[in-house]
Amino acid sequence: MKYKRVLIYTAFLTAVVILVTAQTTKPMEEKSNEKCPQFLYTEKEIDKISEYIAQQYGEFEMVGHEVVSSDIHCDIVIVPPTQKQPYYKLVTMGAGAYKMNVPKELKSDVNDRAEYVVFLPKDWNLESDKEEDYWPIRMLKTVARLPIWSDDWLGYRHTVNLTEDRSPVAGNTEFNSCTLVPSVGKDGQLVKPLKLGFFGKKVSFFQIYPLYQEELEFKMNHSFDELMDRIDDDDLFPLINIRRKNYGK
Repeated sequence: MKYKRVLIYTAFLTAVVILVTAQTTKPMEEKSNEKCPQFLYTEKEIDKISEYIAQQYGEFEMVGHEVVSSDIHCDIVIVPPTQKQPYYKLVTMGAGAYKMNVPKELKSDVNDRAEYVVFLPKDWNLESDKEEDYWPIRMLKTVARLPIWSDDWLGYRHTVNLTEDRSPVAGNTEFNSCTLVPSVGKDGQLVKPLKLGFFGKKVSFFQIYPLYQEELEFKMNHSFDELMDRIDDDDLFPLINIRRKNYGK
């Protein structure tokens, strides 16, 4: 499958990075009580990233604007389903305003800014505030803020615990964690980092791929590549399926 080839290709490009990537254990609900400054895009940067999202993922009119923002202003761009791609594409817009704390030895290989993406079925109720419907958006916003709360960084192959007690994120699925994989655009292309200025400011785009507890444990005890090899091609494409097979068992 094309997406699996994308994973293999990206793995080759980032071989030096995966030697030091690690599990991120800070849970979904945990937040810092310390006040921090706001990290915001300039208006010019917002225009540029909006155009790039439309170019890479598809035209959009809907944006879920964040009402209260204590650190970053994390809006959610909603790209509607099309006949060719009958699913929603949700893309954060604001996470990349924060410069992540990437280790010095990796700065030449890893971008220190990122936005995050999820694909949802076309019948997903985006207007509902029930946790069974809202958890993918909560996941996007939480992953986007995790580098701020932990003073750390996120990148390809990193995993995140989404609940403090390892319980499922909602009543309609057993997912409780996630990993970051390459994001794929509207034409099946790997979405490359966006250069925002003349001084090396680049924003990467990562797809959030939900995991079961058993899959998380398998990845930690073996490797990211071995977990991906276990997953069938149909389930590897990052369209969220709340009832997909658990490949960690």
